[in-house]
Amino acid sequence: MSATQVLEQLDKLPFEEQREVFEQLREKFEGDLTLEQVAELDRRAERALAHPERCRPLDDVVADIEKRFRAKQ
Repeated sequence: MSATQVLEQLDKLPFEEQREVFEQLREKFEGDLTLEQVAELDRRAERALAHPERCRPLDDVVADIEKRFRAKQ
C-alpha cells in the first residue's frame, strides 16, 4: 500500500483513532528525534487539537510541499 493510500484510509478514521495512529508513529520514531523536536511536535499537536478549525487538510499541505520541491528542481 502506498503512503497516499494509507493517508486516504487514515482520513476515513474517526478523529480519536487518527490521534492513536499519530501517537504510535511518534513513539516509533521518537528515538530518532531530539527532546526539543519531540516537545515541538507535542506543542503543535496540542495546538491542533485545541483549534481544529485552523488546520489544513493533509492533501493541501503535501501538494504545497510538492509544488515547492518541483520549483527548486
